[in-house]
Formats: sequence, C-alpha cells, structure tokens
Amino acid sequence: MAVYTFLTAEQLSELISHYDVGTLISAKGIAEGVSNSNWIIETNDLDDPLHSRRQQFILTMYERRIDLADLPYFLSLIDHLASKGCPVPRTINDKEGASFRMVDGKAVALIECMPGVSVDQPTAAEAEAVGKALAEMHLAVFDFTKNRPQKMGLDQWREAITYLDKSAIEKIDNSLPHFLSKEIEWLSSNWPAGLPEGAVHCDLFPDNVLMLNRKVSGLIDFYFAANDFFAYDLAVTHAAWSFDIKDNRFRPEIGNALISGYESIRSLEIVERQHMSTLARGACIRFILSRLSDIIELPSLTLLSEKNPMDFFHRHEFYVKAGSSLFGKVS
Repeated sequence: MAVYTFLTAEQLSELISHYDVGTLISAKGIAEGVSNSNWIIETNDLDDPLHSRRQQFILTMYERRIDLADLPYFLSLIDHLASKGCPVPRTINDKEGASFRMVDGKAVALIECMPGVSVDQPTAAEAEAVGKALAEMHLAVFDFTKNRPQKMGLDQWREAITYLDKSAIEKIDNSLPHFLSKEIEWLSSNWPAGLPEGAVHCDLFPDNVLMLNRKVSGLIDFYFAANDFFAYDLAVTHAAWSFDIKDNRFRPEIGNALISGYESIRSLEIVERQHMSTLARGACIRFILSRLSDIIELPSLTLLSEKNPMDFFHRHEFYVKAGSSLFGKVS
C-alpha cells in the first residue's frame, strides 16, 4: 500500500479541522503509487443541516521525489486548469488560505475527489477522449505564468546512469547498463529544441485518468508536471496508453485514437511530428530509469509488480523499429 507514513485517527481529525470541509468521518489509504502517501478522506457536508450527506477528498502527504519548493507550482497548476474548465481537481485551501500544511516535517495537501474510474484496457473511444483532454490542457496553460524546469529530463537521465547501482541493474537484465548508456548518448545528439511548450503533465498513465461513460472525468496526479514540450507530453501519454497491459503488445487502434483525439483539438506542427519518435524513445528511457530507481531504492517492489522497467525497454524497441511514420505524415 502506498501509505509510507502512518497517521492516527486523532492526527487526521486534527488536520482536517483546519479546513472548512466538515468533520472527519473516515480515512482510507490508497494502494496506488510509489512516491506519496494518499488517503480518501470522508467528511460530513457542512451545507447539509442534518449532516446526513457525506463528501470526499484526497489527502496527499509528499514523501519522495518532490521538493517542497515545487508544491506551489503543482497546486497552482491544477487550480489554473480547473478554472479553465479542465477536469482537474481543485486544491482545498485551509482556513488560513494555505494550499498545503506541514505534518511532522512533511507537506500535506487536500484536493477534490473526482468521480470516475481508471481503465486498464482502454477502448479506442476512451483513448480518443484522453487525447482531446490532453490537448485541451495544453491550450489552457497559455496564460499560466509559473515555471518549473523539467527535473526528469535528459540531464537527469545522464546523471542517473552514473549513480544507479550497475550491478543491481544487471540483475534485472545484464544488457541494460550498456543499452541505457548508448541510447542516452543518441538522445543527447538528437533531442529537439524550440518545439511549442508550456506546463505539461508528463505522467498521464491510465491510473492518472478517471473515466465516466467513455469521457474523461478527471486528470489527476500532477506531481511530475513541468514546463516542457507539448509533443513530449503527448509522447509520454502515447507510450503509457498504447500497449496491452497483459502482453505489452502495441495496440494501433489505441495509439491512433489518442493522436486523432489530440489533433481534433490541437494540430501538431510538422516539426513536432518529425520528432515524435525521438520523444517517445525518450519517454521510454525516462520510465525505465524511474522504475529502476524505485526497485533499487524500495526493495519491497518486485518485478512481479506493474512497475517493471522492462515493459518500457520493449516499448522502446517498438518505437525504434516503427520510426516517425507511426505518427503520420511528417512532410
């Protein structure tokens, strides 16, 4: 379970008392995720005089990979997107107007709980809806003024292959260290510059999208968001959505629907399309490295879990073979 810090009922109740959301009724840990502790918080509804209605929120305690100085960026971004009509949960400020609080030296934030469920095996209609929602998000950040540099990009990939335990990586696959070094060298020479950019999600896996009736009802977990290329965000999403969860087989109907949905809202520029294959290869490297880091730093994770870095090794192979033609006409 992704709850790394235990909070007693008394601690949770005292924390919720600092918000105008009613009285704490229950708190349930959320199993997904490897970076933060998360709870579904249920309170009574202050607008209900009989206190018979209940309301839900998500409480997050930030544990790993998140710099406290970055929290205002993340929380401001989701509030900005929500204000533009994107299906993104708003931050619940406390009674003093703060977007997060500190508990035992760790930051915690309360946000809206969005309706819907995550899908493991998306349909083409669902993938198209996600593509549209991603493009709408990219258009909505045109006037978002905060900036956060990408902290899981090419520079960090180069650093990772120097500090990650080579012997631990070889236990997963003995070809991985050499492969990573050569591919990051190639990406360093071929990574594009000057593409359209803005605040992007950079982690839009199926478990970070909530669906209702084949429509996107919630985009969540913006804690890897940064200012980067819109096309890279699309490439990350393509790599995360377009492969079968059981056998890692590429599902062309899903990949095509995702791109089609995106371009129905925001057309890719020719230069973006030309670099999509490279960006998808980079996305795979990013997730290979982050999953290797999780396994090495968190021994409780195993390769039997859904966080297997070799999944993205094989997706990377697919993108190398497919080339730029996978993303449509480039000239």
